[in-house]
Amino acid sequence: MRARYRRILRFASWYLAITWWFELFLPRIGLLKIAERTRSKRMQRFAKGFHILASDLGGLMIKVGQFMSSRLDVLPPEITRELEGLQDEVAPVAFAAIRAAAEAELGMPLERAFMSVDETPVAAASLGQAHRARLTALDAADTGLDGVIIKVQRPGIDAIIDVDLAALRKVGGWLSHVKLVSNRVDMPALVEEFAQTSLEEIDYLHEGASSERFAAAFPDDDRVSVPVVVWERTTRKVLTLEDVTAIKITDVESLLKAGIDPAEVAPLFAEVMFDQMFTKGFFHADPHPGNIFVTPVADIERGWKLTFIDFGMMGEVHTSTRTGLRKMLIAAASRDGRGLVSAMNDVGVLLPSAETTELERAMTTLFARFGGMGFAELREVDPREFRDFAVQFGDVVRSLPFQLPENFLLIIRAMSLTSGVASSLNPAFNLWDSVEPYAAQLLRDESGNLLQDIAKQARETVGLAVRLPKRLDEFITRVEDGLVGVASPGLEKRVARLERTTRQAISALLFGALLIAGVLVRADDAVLGTILIVASVAPLVHALFAGRRGF
Repeated sequence: MRARYRRILRFASWYLAITWWFELFLPRIGLLKIAERTRSKRMQRFAKGFHILASDLGGLMIKVGQFMSSRLDVLPPEITRELEGLQDEVAPVAFAAIRAAAEAELGMPLERAFMSVDETPVAAASLGQAHRARLTALDAADTGLDGVIIKVQRPGIDAIIDVDLAALRKVGGWLSHVKLVSNRVDMPALVEEFAQTSLEEIDYLHEGASSERFAAAFPDDDRVSVPVVVWERTTRKVLTLEDVTAIKITDVESLLKAGIDPAEVAPLFAEVMFDQMFTKGFFHADPHPGNIFVTPVADIERGWKLTFIDFGMMGEVHTSTRTGLRKMLIAAASRDGRGLVSAMNDVGVLLPSAETTELERAMTTLFARFGGMGFAELREVDPREFRDFAVQFGDVVRSLPFQLPENFLLIIRAMSLTSGVASSLNPAFNLWDSVEPYAAQLLRDESGNLLQDIAKQARETVGLAVRLPKRLDEFITRVEDGLVGVASPGLEKRVARLERTTRQAISALLFGALLIAGVLVRADDAVLGTILIVASVAPLVHALFAGRRGF
């Protein structure tokens, strides 16, 4: 374990030093061209070196490599191509070791717990290994299942994770002393978030509960299915699930053989992921191709559905953050640079003190030139355009106090995996084609919520308007009866003036509420909308002329 720890730190320190030299030091002394000329080869060497490191060590290093390989939309192909094999490259553990671990957890021989167990693994992941099995007749009768998957934690993985986290904490500490990094993200906090997620991922009781919560979020939804958990054969280190194995989502050849168009799978997958993050607030944070199947189904018009597995890494978006993310999505879909920056403020990506005028201008320019392009189209753009844009606005972006808020790591991971999987299904896939209709629906929902808020506020205002005169009369009566001590002889005049002012304010508020409600409703119901707009004239007249004779 000590050798493992030292090897991770040696690798990290070496490439951090190389990056500092080429990306920070050489540009400062006027040698930027040397850094640019050697960047591609340096990235290739880094990716190959990390591939070797992760393959040899396994554990959390595989998870880090999988994350990098999924960033098709951000990281250069020199890195993603080299690391993409890590999704399926983990060497299996001998079945004898898996048997011993499972029997120790279940407290009985496998022959007693299951009718049969296939010794050849279905999948070997960095933290666990899966085997097909059949339930005993009694368990099959109780659950209604026959074929299942047994997921067994890799022997000794707890100690490996402890060492990997210790090394990552050390690297995070190093990066926290680099101003360029520390101004953007709290690296120690980010590592702790990753640590918490990793520890939850090896607790199969937690995974089983997350699976059922995820299923409950999509009741009667023919787009999504989730395997049933067999709790009688599940512990913290052994998880038994319904066998839902089907077509791997990125297996384009098998999809076509089954009569399923991959170009139709991509937008539905993106839509389901959007629903999880922006509507449900509970999402699958590890939607790589090995965790999603396309399952043919005869009794629905589409003919297939998406089956999610492996709920060890889940993310939760709190209501306030979800509201900000929805605003970001709507702003991005409408190419609204100012709205996007405002939403970034709401989410916490920018500190409140940030001066955002130049950033708004940069985002508006970005949308005007590149907004709506898919990844395939972006690859066709002359790289000099990207360079010119970076030069023009790079200083602005670097000067702003960007930060990575807590819990954003999983959001970024899920979104990057979503775009990567969709692009592999259809190289011409344009994420905007999925974002725009979804954002339009969100906008309609937000309008409905706004209308409800206005109606509620109007009801409260009317109630206040009805109650206020009576309360003022009661107050004046108490004054007249000597029940309230009064120091000013002009109190009655002041109270009368206050009453008139309050009624004017209430009328003005009612005017605004009725007018806005009428405008919103008129798009769907012209008659009702017109009535509300016309009705708003009465409180407007009162607000303008209250206090004059006759009013």
